[in-house]
Amino acid sequence: MNKPVLTILSALTGAAIGAGTVGKVTGRDIAKAKAMSSKHLVLFRMMDQWVQVKQEGKNLASYFEKNGYKKIAIYGMSYAGMTLIKELKDTDITIAYGIDKNADSIYADIDIVSMDEKLEEVDAIVVTAITFFDEIEEKLSTKIGCPILSLEDILYEV
Repeated sequence: MNKPVLTILSALTGAAIGAGTVGKVTGRDIAKAKAMSSKHLVLFRMMDQWVQVKQEGKNLASYFEKNGYKKIAIYGMSYAGMTLIKELKDTDITIAYGIDKNADSIYADIDIVSMDEKLEEVDAIVVTAITFFDEIEEKLSTKIGCPILSLEDILYEV
């Protein structure tokens, strides 16, 4: 085979392999983007429900008081967790601590621990990471005997 034909075949083979690799990376990236999009849509809907609760003049402290939950912990210290801390500030509800897998890098007005640490007894734990509620509830239920509540469910029950 002559050299120009071999060079062209090599280039085409390289292009085909490169295109296949890009397709796989792009497909993986698209799947990841779709998953993140779905997660953020669920969180947006929850936060929208929270706004509706506030517009109706209701607050989450009343839910906890009605159910006898005076001392709680919050699992998930991202936006929803920090908003819940602000919501319950200056109420009769005590937030004993927060729980987060990134406990070492989170700064808040409350103590933050990881799920691997010993968890202080509380009346309930509120999970703000609602897209992972089932897995979190399963793990927490092996460590502590209090009710484990989804923030989303609370917002629809207030």
